[in-house]
Amino acid sequence: MDKKDLRIVFMGTPDFAVPVLKSLISESFNVVAVITSPDRQSGRGRKLNQSAVKKAAESFGIPVLQPLNLKSPEFLSELQSYNPNLQIVVAFRMLPQIVWGLPSLGTFNLHASLLPHYRGAAPINYAIINGETKTGISTFFLDKEIDTGKIIKQQEVSISPTETAGSLHDKLMLKGAKLVIDTTYDILKGNVKVIKQSSLSNESELKTAPKLLKTDCLINWNNSAVNIHNLVRGLSPYPAAFGNLATTDNNIIAVKIFETVIISKESDNEPGFIDSDNKTYIHVNTQTNKIAINEIQFPGKKRMNIKDALMGIRDISKNKFQ
Repeated sequence: MDKKDLRIVFMGTPDFAVPVLKSLISESFNVVAVITSPDRQSGRGRKLNQSAVKKAAESFGIPVLQPLNLKSPEFLSELQSYNPNLQIVVAFRMLPQIVWGLPSLGTFNLHASLLPHYRGAAPINYAIINGETKTGISTFFLDKEIDTGKIIKQQEVSISPTETAGSLHDKLMLKGAKLVIDTTYDILKGNVKVIKQSSLSNESELKTAPKLLKTDCLINWNNSAVNIHNLVRGLSPYPAAFGNLATTDNNIIAVKIFETVIISKESDNEPGFIDSDNKTYIHVNTQTNKIAINEIQFPGKKRMNIKDALMGIRDISKNKFQ
């Protein structure tokens, strides 16, 4: 098949999907339409905000579809009018079979893990939270069950000891764009050799990546310093790990923590107790070593390094994380 014969519909919403769309355009692939989430109201003024993918698509003059219901006759009719023979999905919602089964060449998805591990909504976060030293990206054809289709291509990516969810997101975002281009060329040339996910790992041993809830972000100081440090890295900068700080005036405040360092001192008090000079450092006891908090955000304040944050606090060493 010639490149000009491809009619690609691209589906995605957040920043993670934008480099993929831009790469398809720069490679002169024929993206006939883009499907993204509807505009959302946010902020005090309830202003309508467009998705990152919509902004990119409109800058290229590509038609944009924003269906509320992916099974509605109106949307399906409009989608079919573009006569796509390939659909590419990056960070979009679950598709019904009537949509992903439409193109003759199939619909493939980019996922930010080495499938079949870390299926789900938060693969980048959970890879770091679980202390992995490597992860990767996968392209696979969509099937009935989410993130279970046959794998087309994969690339392994290392996770550094100081990696955060934010830095790993950006790393995988750029590598993912190239993997999608390579996958698209393989499909174009008929060079695709798929692999069943079941052949790569036993289902009972799979690590998962479900949607993160607020309860998943709460630090349990009775945990080890390593596990707490990995949780902070895996949730930074968003949605951010937090600790419940019990103050001397009997209030409980949720404090977001963005950066920590495990220090050599072993804990010398109960987990959650704070050791601080009230000027330059906060060390928190865990089940094992103490952890130094380097970046923090108190309610109503901006994210700050610890020295700046302590300037507005009288004596944090008298407080305790629950």
